[in-house]
Amino acid sequence: MNHSHPESAINALTESLIGDPFYLAISDEFRNDPARRRDVLARYFDYSMTESAAAGRLLVWPDPPVAAAVWSLPQDAANAQWLAEKKAEFVREALGSRGAEAYHRIIGFMAPRAASVIEETAWYLSIVGVSPAAQGRGIGASILAPTLAEADAAGVTCYLETFDRRNPAFYERLGFAAIGNHFEPTVGADYAIMCRYPK
Repeated sequence: MNHSHPESAINALTESLIGDPFYLAISDEFRNDPARRRDVLARYFDYSMTESAAAGRLLVWPDPPVAAAVWSLPQDAANAQWLAEKKAEFVREALGSRGAEAYHRIIGFMAPRAASVIEETAWYLSIVGVSPAAQGRGIGASILAPTLAEADAAGVTCYLETFDRRNPAFYERLGFAAIGNHFEPTVGADYAIMCRYPK
């Protein structure tokens, strides 16, 4: 399968996040076909990286590319609408009808809860992953550091949402703090909204 980004970076996201409750939910249509599920998620991550490179910040660990961080930045109304329509079109095609429906239910639940506690100018850490074989070397913190420093210089708040109970301690070391916890019914799991104010 052809991708727009380094295969090893896409594989890093797929390998590190394939068990995440959100990604399990949106790829549930392929639960009985692990190879197809991996391919579908790889396509999703490749698309998200392309979207981020055009309308956010994309960082890929350079040598070798075993990690990636995908950021979304605020857009004007017209561009935000265009991006949303393109994403919806991609999701329908890539995730199948059940996956697309799950995706939109989850986003429909999470977006207003984030909007109620996060300012509109905040930068969103959408996806970050490090290949399991490369974890424990400080790569995760290092790949986030440039964008966090850029946000600090711009005086901008950053935020993220995480279903993984192991993640909050890592993000707390980078200056994030949980500002909301919710049970998302489609995923069937709790998630935290975490915020980092500029330093």
